[in-house]
Formats: sequence, C-alpha cells, structure tokens
Amino acid sequence: MAFFFFFLILSTLLSPSSSSSTNDLNSLTYIIHVDHEAKPSIFPTHRHWYTSSLTSLTSTTPSIIHTYDTVFHGFSARLTSQDAAQLLNHPHVISVIPEQVRHLHTTRSPEFLGLRSTDKAGLLEESDFGSDLVIGVIDTGIWPERPSFDDRGLGPVPIRWKGQCIASQDFPTTACNRKLVGARFFCGGYEATNGKMNETTEFRSPRDSDGHGTHTASISAGRYVFPASTLGYARGLAAGMAPKARLAAYKVCWNSGCYDSDILAAFDTAVADGVDVISLSVGGVVVPYYLDAIAIGAFGAIDRGIFVSASAGNGGPGALTVTNVAPWMTTVGAGTIDRDFPANVKLGNGKMISGVSVYGGPGLDPGRMYPLVYGGSLLGGDGYSSSLCLEGSLDPNLVKGKIVLCDRGINSRATKGEIVRKNGGLGMIIANGVFDGEGLVADCHVLPATSIGASGGDEIRRYISESSKSRSSKKPTATIVFKGTRLGIRPAPVVASFSARGPNPETPDILKPDVIAPGLNILAAWPDRIGPSGVSSDNRRTEFNILSGTSMACPHVSGLAALLKASHPDWSPAAIRSALMTTAYRVDNRGEAMMDESTGNTSSVMDYGSGHVHPTKAMDPGLVYDITSYDYINFLCNSNYTGANIVTITRRKADCDGARRAGHVGNLNYPSFSVVFQQYGEMKMSTHFIRTVTNVGDSDSVYEIKIRPPRGTTVTVEPEKLSFRRVGQKLSFVVRVKTTEVKLSPGATSVETGHIVWSDGKRNVTSPLVVTLQQPL
Repeated sequence: MAFFFFFLILSTLLSPSSSSSTNDLNSLTYIIHVDHEAKPSIFPTHRHWYTSSLTSLTSTTPSIIHTYDTVFHGFSARLTSQDAAQLLNHPHVISVIPEQVRHLHTTRSPEFLGLRSTDKAGLLEESDFGSDLVIGVIDTGIWPERPSFDDRGLGPVPIRWKGQCIASQDFPTTACNRKLVGARFFCGGYEATNGKMNETTEFRSPRDSDGHGTHTASISAGRYVFPASTLGYARGLAAGMAPKARLAAYKVCWNSGCYDSDILAAFDTAVADGVDVISLSVGGVVVPYYLDAIAIGAFGAIDRGIFVSASAGNGGPGALTVTNVAPWMTTVGAGTIDRDFPANVKLGNGKMISGVSVYGGPGLDPGRMYPLVYGGSLLGGDGYSSSLCLEGSLDPNLVKGKIVLCDRGINSRATKGEIVRKNGGLGMIIANGVFDGEGLVADCHVLPATSIGASGGDEIRRYISESSKSRSSKKPTATIVFKGTRLGIRPAPVVASFSARGPNPETPDILKPDVIAPGLNILAAWPDRIGPSGVSSDNRRTEFNILSGTSMACPHVSGLAALLKASHPDWSPAAIRSALMTTAYRVDNRGEAMMDESTGNTSSVMDYGSGHVHPTKAMDPGLVYDITSYDYINFLCNSNYTGANIVTITRRKADCDGARRAGHVGNLNYPSFSVVFQQYGEMKMSTHFIRTVTNVGDSDSVYEIKIRPPRGTTVTVEPEKLSFRRVGQKLSFVVRVKTTEVKLSPGATSVETGHIVWSDGKRNVTSPLVVTLQQPL
C-alpha cells in the first residue's frame, strides 16, 4: 500500500508497547491488510511505513501491535471506528478486519487408536514416531520441565528449524531442548485491550499459567512416561500421538482470552519458523472467512504445505455449533474412549444414579448416608442462582454438613464445588440440564463430587421434593460411591455430548466437522503451580491431569498428521486430511453404529463428519482427494466472495470468471459430499459433483464404486470403475444426485445421508454424502 507519503522524522515511531491510545474505550483492535509490494523506497521497513500511515488519522496516533509478513501482509493497531473507516477508504488498504476474542475449547488414547510402541510395523514404526517433524501448538504456553517434554534419545534439532526460545525471568533459554525446540509468546493484542498484564497472576513468557497448552502439547507429541496418573486415576503409560516429534509452543491465550491479532502473529511466526503441523484448540464465533483471522492464518500455513488441525468447539449437542470451518483446516470433534471413572449417587430410597468423577481426596464415610438438598429449593436465595450454586447464592446454614445438588451451567463445574465447600457442604452432585442431555465429564473436584445426566438430575429432584413433602420423619439422603478407573467400556467410541455439530454455518456445502478423535477424560501433562481442578484455592499438585473437550481431540489429529507426514513426506495437507477422513470408521467396539452421548441414540454425519480417525488405515488409504491453493481460490470465487475478500485470505488476485463457469461450491475436491436444495416448488432437483482422486496405493490397481444413496435420492457415479496404471496417477469421476420434493413446513429442513465407496478389494475409500432439503420461509 503506497499509503501516504509523510516525510516524518523516524524517531517519532511508536513501539509495540506504547499505549498512547491503547485503552481508549471508543477504540478497538483492527487487523489491516495492505498491498505489501507498494512500500515506498524511502521507508527502510514495512513497519516504518505502516507507522507513518497512522500519523494521518484523526485520533491520537495509535501504536502498531504486530506486523505480519508471512501468512498475511499488514499490521494490527488499536483504532477508533472513524480511523478504521478512513484506512479502509485508502486505495492500497485491501481490508480492515475487526478483532475477535477467542476462547479455549476446553493416556489411554494412543492404545485405543491402535498405536502401540511394541508393534514392529505400523504407523509409529513407519514414521519413526514422528521424529524430526515440528508441531507448532498455538495455545496457553507450556510447562517445559514436565517429563513429557524430555529430549533423551532424540537426535539434533532439524537443521531447517529457524525458531527461537524466547527467554524471560521465569523461562530460561535452557527450558528448550531437542524436544521443545521453540517457545514464544504474543500478548500485544491482549494488552492493547486490557492494559498491562498482571504478572502476579500470569507469566509474561511462554510459560503456561493455565494448563491447557501443556495438556494439548503433550497429547500431540508427549514422550512415553511411566507411571502416569491423576490423583490415582488412569494409572499407566502416558504418551502423545507422535512421541518423537519436536514441539514449538506459541502462547497467545491469556486470562481474558485469545486475541485475533496475537493469533495471527503466532501463525505468521510459526510458518516462518518452519513448523510442519499447527495445532489450534481455540475458537470463536463463525464469520466469513475474510473476517476470520484463524482462517486467514491457516490458509497462509497450508499454502506453505503445513497441516492445520483445529478444534470444532464445545457448543454441542445443538446443531450449527461447529467452529473453525474453513475448508483448508481439518476440523476435529470429540469422541469417548473405552475408559471411565464411575462415581455413582446412592439415594436414601435405594436407587443408584450413574455418575463420573476423578475426585481423589478424602472420601465420604462408607455406609453412611448424608442429608441431601437441592440448591434451587433452598430458602433465602433467588432460586435460579442457588440452583446453579453461583458465588454468594448459598446459605451456609442450609448447606453445612450436606450433599448439595447443583445444576450445570454459567460457572465451571469445579468452581461450583469450591462454592459448596466454602459454605460448609460435604459433597456435591452436578446435574446436566436438558440441553446437555446424558453426556458426562469427569472433573478433579475439591470435595467429594460427581456429575450425572439430565434424567438422573430429574430423578434426584423428584426424590428431594417427595421426601420433603412426606409426613414421615425420613428426610432426603444420599452418598457418592467412587469406583476408580474402569477399562473396556462399551460402547466406545461415542460422540461426546459437548462436541460441536454441523451443519457448517458458513458453507453448508462443506461438511464439518471433518472427523472426531478422543476428547473425553484425556490424561496428559499438567503444570506444577496449578491445582488439577483449576480453582485458585486448590493446592494439590499433579504431573498429569484429566481434561475433556474438542481441545483434547484436536492435538490427537495434529500428532497423527505428523506421523503421516513423516511416513509420506510428499503428501500435502489436503492429502493427509483425505487419508484421515476416507479411512475413518462409524461403528463402535460392539460393531454397531456409533451413538450420540447426549441422547443415547445413533449419531449422524452432522455429529462426526466422516467418522472416528483410524490411524493404521490412514497410513495406506489407497486414494486421496488432493486440493491445491488455486482450488481453494476457485471455491472462494464460487462462494461469491469479492476480489478484495479473496486477496485478504489468499494474498493472490483471482480471476473468478473461469472458476464460476467451471463449477459450484460443492465442486471443491473435498473427501465428503454435501448439497443443500431449496424447495421453491420444483418437484425434482438435481446436482453433480466433480472429483479427482490420486492413487497412493498400488500400481495397476482397479477401484470399483459402491453406493449407498441417501433415502429418497438417486445417485449415479461415472465412471463406475477407476483403473490406475501407476502410483501418483490422477483420475476424475462425476457424482450425480437427483431427489424429489418432500412435504415440509416453512423454514423446516430434511437431512438424509448416505455414502459412496471406492474399493480395490482390500481398501475402502469412503465418503459421506449428505442431501439437505430446505423449505423457504
């Protein structure tokens, strides 16, 4: 952007930490995309040029927060809306993007996935356990002293690696090693909005003061550690997906959230450093891709051949809750594994209610029943607040010495326990609401506590109400029976209740999430100065912790991507994702269709995408659906994005005329198929998909089509047979879908699913096919 030719004295430049207008209540942080090549020669750097441009604005001259040079061209700054509009009108400013604040999407899993260190063949052995690949984890930082990040037995840091270990008072350069090869932090956006951080509560360094980043990093690439457990639960061998892969930590999340300007700076730096995989367990509101800093950063990464895995979000089980939906990212939902931590409620009437917990402190007296109360029916409160056990809502006189039933929601589950304990309660039961259904998450509570499903909560409330009304002297009582760790749970996997669901709110023609991976009650490394409950008063310390979320599922796929990249160095990010998707499975360990934890019913492609990842099969998928950066540009053209929108995302100018003549959004070479028909009175509707597959299996192989059409549709594939003469050969096919109108009320939707499978007799390359009919309002 030639911006403005202001011949100013360069000594007036503002540093990133300057706060002349940082905390102006009328300003916001914006990310400004510029024409990178138009810099006037009088400016020695782009930063000097960007700073000079800001002197023309009507408000107090703001400071630059970050500059971006790799995945994005431009800078971020705190601006008033008037300033932002002024910049947007300049001919060399391509776009001005308002910042979004993101939030975190908060082991036996390698064995559950079929990754065993003793196997002489398989993905771990074939990839040398991911050695020499670098996984960049964009999160809350890392606690480097944990044994999961030990570098014993690892070779030298890869020569191509350009990253750094940013030292500070609490993070010496010696914290990095041959395992943790880089550690950086980005707080400019956070401080631009919130002022200087309180360094008594968080570290101005890559060190993790939350625990989330340490946990996710060790899931993706933690070393083998034995023994490992949390408060005695889940005892065994802990390991990440790619135990020899190198790690680089990019800290972007702070006490008040994760800011887009910092996230984009982390992407920019990670790509320049030379990571092979980026793992991001962070998300926010879905917006168009040209306003989404994560989507923009991720495109810059895949454009350099870097695989990007992102969590789908924890907004489930409702529809349209999936986040991080750009088609160049691999979006990961969460499933269960075959391990559980039962902690059941025994009521005074003899009934048992199933629950889960990883409470590891002094238990309740065996055989003793305790008085039971429901927070929402206690006198002296407003009912609603006390039902949720919020701060200040409970009367100690009514809670002391009792087990308290609290409804899930608003504050964290562990915080509810702390509030009950402070008010004298001896135990707690957390009941799901109707929306949460029967999905259970085990927590490291600070008092004897358990979580139960919505139906169990209803039953306990009924019992309390009926006992309280009874004329007999029997008052409601209960106890909690902790049963430790239980293995071999059936069914598993099950789609976790919290896992965000489709359809894709931005592009319904692209099915999201892509896959699911283990995300419920996952054991992984934990920082030293944080209690396992995350509550500030929790003084317990543990090397490992058990957490749940799509945050935990995402790094499983990041680690698997590193293994696949090590086994197949020539595979693109899209090829790796294709291998994971087309080999995913949709049945549990009983051989039946995967269930939805929230309802107990059969789950669907809107819940799990292509299915649950199967690492061993992904190593040899047979065929892959590859996608280039130019294919994504054509996709954006067919999504009716403007030229400026497309440049913002891709840093390339696009000729959309050819793209729009060639096809539609659904013709992106994606490994799944989705179409949305609007019923405008047409009895018959049809569409087609064009796909190209690349042979990565055997030469001289023949694949034949198998079709399971969605109900009420006719599906044909031409040709019905693909004959490959060599590895690397590409062949194309057309899928035609025809359906007829169904009776729907205005605004209603009908979704039917099926599959198409290419099979050579030993490999099945499977793609879901989703047909959605919508009745306009």
